[in-house]
Amino acid sequence: MMVANRTIKFLTLLTLVFSSLTAFAGGGGTTSDDGRINTKESIDAYIKHHLADSHDFSLFSYTNDAGERKHIGFPLPVMVKTSKGIKFFMSSKFHHNDDGTLVVDAGDVKLVKIHSKIYELDNGATEVAFDDAHHATNAQKVLDLSITKSVFGMLFAGLLMFFGFRSLASGYKKGPIPTGAARLLEPLVLYVRDEIARPNIGEKHYRKFMGFLLTVFFFIWVLNLLGLTPLGFNVTGQIAVTVCLALFTFFIVQFSGNKDYWKHIFWMPGVPVLMKLVLAPIEVLGMLTKPFSLFVRLFANITAGHSVVMGIAALMILLKAKFGTAGATGISFFLTLFLTIIELLVAFLQAYIFTMLSSLFIGMAVEEHDHH
Repeated sequence: MMVANRTIKFLTLLTLVFSSLTAFAGGGGTTSDDGRINTKESIDAYIKHHLADSHDFSLFSYTNDAGERKHIGFPLPVMVKTSKGIKFFMSSKFHHNDDGTLVVDAGDVKLVKIHSKIYELDNGATEVAFDDAHHATNAQKVLDLSITKSVFGMLFAGLLMFFGFRSLASGYKKGPIPTGAARLLEPLVLYVRDEIARPNIGEKHYRKFMGFLLTVFFFIWVLNLLGLTPLGFNVTGQIAVTVCLALFTFFIVQFSGNKDYWKHIFWMPGVPVLMKLVLAPIEVLGMLTKPFSLFVRLFANITAGHSVVMGIAALMILLKAKFGTAGATGISFFLTLFLTIIELLVAFLQAYIFTMLSSLFIGMAVEEHDHH
């Protein structure tokens, strides 16, 4: 009970810190002509920029006395395949420019960054040209192999999981009861095994899939928690990431399916032949919609949560004229704190739902049917 109370107090303190930092990180200023975030349009653009992936970390920005916009953060490695081969440099060369006006000379090619996408200028071009729809006409996208913020987040989450489970494994060498951080991991591992894997997959087959289920559960959960920090991670809010996670489940289900699974899809036993011909395409469609439901649910919920939290945090700017600085900040802080606490629950809930549905689909594929 004492451990539980300490854990609750610790999570509450983290929530307070993260909420306050998130609420104050992007917000200051009174004018809109120097890059500050203080209008509805600039706030909407800032939220969209936060939800998108980026080539660097920008924790917060401010305008100095000279009117120069300063960004606090750190760069990440950029690696792109161009027409002249692979180019490697740090993202600081772009100086946080994202509208294509800054041209980076990468040896024998010139590169620009437009809406977080890196383009290679045509030979002889010194600046990017746009058409009426603001599409680059003299530049082409390159194959981007960079360590972006989302990639860094996944590597960081993997590192945390490695050390966490290594600590859990080492704890069992000292005795039957783990100590330290392993005491937090053990109940979650047992929960995934006893409440998710065993009931849905069955006693006979569940061990085979425990590695995948534990990995996907903790991977999503840790990334969701990192997304609540001021670091600005939004990994599970990237459609490419959730699609890949859903594809892992899809291929595991298909390659693990037994003959009964495939028979119930293409040639259902005990059903008239005419109905089999009608139901088979429907079953195939259902087989494809399962991973679709997995990645859309995770992507939509995490993206919506981030958008709402940042929108509420922006109230400190939008309501300043009506309630004053102290009043607007107080309203924004407590609403953001409340939503962040809910997001802590959502972070776990989305990991649970994805893992639960994955185990359910796997269980349907390996289930052995008795035909009489």
